[in-house]
Amino acid sequence: MLPPFIIEQIRKREEEEARPQIRPAIELPLPPVMPRRVRESDDEGTRGVIVIDL
Repeated sequence: MLPPFIIEQIRKREEEEARPQIRPAIELPLPPVMPRRVRESDDEGTRGVIVIDL
């Protein structure tokens, strides 16, 4: 059997790990998000599939 001191240390470590860590945070001043333009017709664009065989 382990000495009571060791058992107490293990219990404290388990409690510290279970507790959520609160970290200071800084919010960055980000520019406002602009809504994306929706393309009216994707069929006219030059889109395709490229297959690369290695």
